[in-house]
Amino acid sequence: MTDRVKNLKQELLSDNWYVLKKYTYDFQLRNGQWQEQQREAYDRGNGACVLLYNLEKQSVILTRQFRLPAYVNGVDDGMLIEVAAGLLDDASPAERVKLEAEEETGYRVEQVDPVFAAYMSPGAVTEKVHCFVARYDESAAVSDGGGLVQEGEDIEVIELNFDEALAMVYDGRIADGKTIMLILHAALHVFNA
Repeated sequence: MTDRVKNLKQELLSDNWYVLKKYTYDFQLRNGQWQEQQREAYDRGNGACVLLYNLEKQSVILTRQFRLPAYVNGVDDGMLIEVAAGLLDDASPAERVKLEAEEETGYRVEQVDPVFAAYMSPGAVTEKVHCFVARYDESAAVSDGGGLVQEGEDIEVIELNFDEALAMVYDGRIADGKTIMLILHAALHVFNA
């Protein structure tokens, strides 16, 4: 921990869907002065995501689902195209991402390759997302996917030609940060290898 923060106090504002806390603390500026600051941060736990790819077919598996924050921020139908993802919930990132891939896409993958971990919105959310890629083929399909209804999931599984997925990043049809990063990684290191 940094010694540029002292007198950290936290106040619970909400424990409904995720935990929202207000923090008050003293922060030492670069000039050496101390300044009291207040910030709110959502704590939703850390997560993991995976881009499923097939080199022979030159394809990827993505999902489409309703996201309320996107809807209230102007996405007409609120539907976003994403990689399979979920919160860790006491599992390792690799274990969790395998489970999420199967739940959401219907593909069971045994080998997942870590790519990077990143904070998606570090100004307001504590979550670090562990990002993976994994090969799939038709033999890995064990169900139709679609997520867990009891968790409010209604997920459409989409298989796209990789060039189309990449075009969708550049024309804005794919607007999810983790998905964009994994598709760009795949363009550089998977499909261009």
